[in-house]
Amino acid sequence: MTTVRQYRDTDAAAWDAFVRQHAEATFFHRIGWREVYEHVFAHRTHYLLAERDGQVTGVLPLVELKSLLFGHSLVSLPFALYGGVAAADAATGAELTRCAVELARSLKVQHLEMRNSVVREPGWQRQGLYVTFRKRLLPDAQANLLAIPRKQRAMVRKAMGRGLTDQIDDRVDCFFDLYADNQHRHGTPPQSRRYFEALKRTFGDDCEVLTVLGPDGRAVSSVMSFYFRDEVLPYYAGDLPAARDLAANDFKYWSLMRRACERGLQVFDFGRSKRDTGSFDFKHNWGFEPTDLQYEYFLLGRESVPQNNPSNPRYQKAIALWRRLPRVVVNAVGPALARHLG
Repeated sequence: MTTVRQYRDTDAAAWDAFVRQHAEATFFHRIGWREVYEHVFAHRTHYLLAERDGQVTGVLPLVELKSLLFGHSLVSLPFALYGGVAAADAATGAELTRCAVELARSLKVQHLEMRNSVVREPGWQRQGLYVTFRKRLLPDAQANLLAIPRKQRAMVRKAMGRGLTDQIDDRVDCFFDLYADNQHRHGTPPQSRRYFEALKRTFGDDCEVLTVLGPDGRAVSSVMSFYFRDEVLPYYAGDLPAARDLAANDFKYWSLMRRACERGLQVFDFGRSKRDTGSFDFKHNWGFEPTDLQYEYFLLGRESVPQNNPSNPRYQKAIALWRRLPRVVVNAVGPALARHLG
């Protein structure tokens, strides 16, 4: 018989051991995220662990979000590309889902959200807003360069010819300045510097910052990436407006790909994007094919799937206003808003 219970602090090693070896688990299932959610964002977590005969057979990390602006929800997982159930068998997966629904009812949330890669609950509502881009790396760095479509490869070579260089940063300071500047230009509240420091501290070498320097040695583009098993996932990024003319972003992702290849990694996960956006086109131009993400919703106190994203027309005036605010204001106020966006 499979039993499901709440996570205990003594379960950390067993939880992460299961996550490391199970094909459905992702970097976002790692137990370190629980500390980040609780200590950085002050969100209440509900991590469910399934056992059979004393062995872990499944995990389901859940985070409760409560906001006057965006409602009350239970999500697996906020701020994450992937989430949902990771289970050794169908029976365990079904029991974890049943317990999550029961928990959602008891908490009186408006909806339960599972960020799945595949359809798991055909009867639930789904949001087809996002796609992900994943591609297997070739074992040779030069072969990966030649595999980039011709026009995009020309941009990488253009950047190489302009004297750009890359470096790995131990701190998040330079990255954060570029990230915050980028968020401001897009009218999006930034996460706090404290959040990125917590990610580096929690995940160590599996959370890496790569920064691109211009010909004058000035930082122009940067990316924070996550490493999990044989994969690399560039997740948070930032740049200066000058990065476009320098092709610094092309150089940045090529440098990350080259380094991943040299480390023997096998998968480059370019992350999620919304269709019909510049981000979608950029990744597609690199030869990556989109795969639909299946974000599934069990609705309780609402009639439709929430649309808390910048594509929602109701947020356009707020985005325009945010762009006009001084950087010092958005950096101070932004994290208080971003912590609820999920």
